[in-house]
Amino acid sequence: MPIFHVFVVNRAGSLIYDWDMAPRAPELEKTLSFPIDFRLEAIDQRPTVVFGERDGVRVGHVVLAVNGRPVQTGRVSFEGSETDVDVLTYLQDERNFPVSLKFGRPSLTTNEKIILSSMFHSLYAIGAQLSPAAKSSGIRSLDTDQFRLQCFQSTTGTKFVLIADTQSASLDQVLRKIYELYADFALKNPFYSLDMPIRCELFDTALKSLIEKFERSGVVTV
Repeated sequence: MPIFHVFVVNRAGSLIYDWDMAPRAPELEKTLSFPIDFRLEAIDQRPTVVFGERDGVRVGHVVLAVNGRPVQTGRVSFEGSETDVDVLTYLQDERNFPVSLKFGRPSLTTNEKIILSSMFHSLYAIGAQLSPAAKSSGIRSLDTDQFRLQCFQSTTGTKFVLIADTQSASLDQVLRKIYELYADFALKNPFYSLDMPIRCELFDTALKSLIEKFERSGVVTV
């Protein structure tokens, strides 16, 4: 019952803590001829597959390397060249083929995590307003075919969000235990200010221990 992500979002919708143990998708390296079978576009400065799927390469994969050279912010630098080149421009030139491309799923950047946390904060409030029942909470759980999202909101409005495997159970108990750890190691820290990012080694260690024991036994203990 693996847990992939833990997010703590303050009452204003800002991300103040994240713990990331999501499995990384395997990287795929392909030697391609001109023209390539995929349509690539720059998304967040990353050459991204937006159309065409083949041999394990899927829409959403990004180009991680060109001829063994890593891609950074959509550009690649080759040995012996004084300047880097735009990957999309490079792949439009037939003279550069055949070419070896390494594809993979991009990991979430810090900025993307901040944006997603803010979006969930808004959706949580919208969910509460759309509910036909009075004094309804917002989104507490969300199931998909790939993951399960569980949310617990404290009385002060701080949200604790888990992203876990679809077979995971007792996630609400895990979230309440994480809240206890937050109260013990963050709120009782005289140097911590409410709603500010959590930077506490004791909290990190206790959270890791809790999740490891839960994944092994399914029992919520510390």
